[in-house]
Amino acid sequence: MLCWATRLINDLKLNLPEANNISTTISNEVRSLSTDMKKKLVASSPISPKDRLEELVAFQGWMDYAHNIGNNPFITRAQVITQNYICFVYLGDGLFKALQACLPVPKVTGRICRFLLNNPVRAFRNAIAHSNWRYLSDFSGIEFWSKKGSDPDEQPVRFEVLQNDLNYWQALARCTAYSAFMALDEQTG
Repeated sequence: MLCWATRLINDLKLNLPEANNISTTISNEVRSLSTDMKKKLVASSPISPKDRLEELVAFQGWMDYAHNIGNNPFITRAQVITQNYICFVYLGDGLFKALQACLPVPKVTGRICRFLLNNPVRAFRNAIAHSNWRYLSDFSGIEFWSKKGSDPDEQPVRFEVLQNDLNYWQALARCTAYSAFMALDEQTG
């Protein structure tokens, strides 16, 4: 995550040591939760931290495999779909909401979860979940449509995310998940 330190400082209002040690900070915050809070966090999902961690490892295997294939548009598109689902739908519903409740702002983990659960990332997550996205015509990013709020009568609004921003969101989601699930798995076995 070192390559994203400036973004972490600007977007999450972290200081330089927090940004440079983001994984350790997340792990330490999760480890520092009370036993009751950790139990509550684990109980928030029927899927154990160990099983979630195994899915992330399998997902990383797929990402490595797809990357080694090279310029195959079919593999690249499957990779994009899988990565966006895992990073924003699976982890958002399976971890970030519960984690934010246990480690709210001003905790670093709380700031990360707030960022990953609010617009524009929230809107992107919803577009992925509801099939309201497509590649930009030059493949430099993704355009998507989502409601800004929760009003059922609200019309979806067009958003755009460029690849560099998407890479940052995905890296932050994956880093947070690995750090949190590994810390929880250590203590819940």
